[in-house]
Amino acid sequence: MASKLLRAVILGPPGSGKGTVCQRIAKNFGLQHLSSGVFLRQNIRSSTEVGVLAKQYIDEGLPVPDHLITRVMLTELDKMKNQHWLLDGFPRTLAQAEALNNICDLDLVISLNIPFETLKDRLNTRWIHPRSGRVYNLEFNPPLVHGMDDVTGEKLIQHEHDKPDAVVSRLRQYKDVAKPVIEMYKTIERKRPGNFRSTARA
Repeated sequence: MASKLLRAVILGPPGSGKGTVCQRIAKNFGLQHLSSGVFLRQNIRSSTEVGVLAKQYIDEGLPVPDHLITRVMLTELDKMKNQHWLLDGFPRTLAQAEALNNICDLDLVISLNIPFETLKDRLNTRWIHPRSGRVYNLEFNPPLVHGMDDVTGEKLIQHEHDKPDAVVSRLRQYKDVAKPVIEMYKTIERKRPGNFRSTARA
């Protein structure tokens, strides 16, 4: 009999290091690391219907709606029916979590709890390679050449929402949106003990 496939999710606020944690876990345990940001950028580069619609929201500085992100992720998950996977960046909202819950039972949910001041410091010094999504931090993971991507040599950018004036509002918004998602998984945990983990990481 084939072994059970592992379905796992990592939740955490901006700057919590979800991507880095996911990469390490996926590598150590042989999981497919599925990033919503990566899939969204792929759709935008390929000018798919979803990508074109998502880009319109991004260009206007608006969040990509739940139904578009969910459509992207459920399409990708359908391709992974016979593989172990770890989700990064999805679900972010209760609507996304409910859509995911409708298609599979998760085995593990990890919530990263990081002090507010630590998150502010990380986001204020975070720079991005926009085409790939590679993340650098000037304090603990700086690029080899200041302001340039290590792989392509292209310029890095700092998102407007990572600048000091926007960070506090962004983190508060995340807390409001994430709370019902975490509560949903805690409710599931009470019914099926053993599948929710909350991890502190500074």
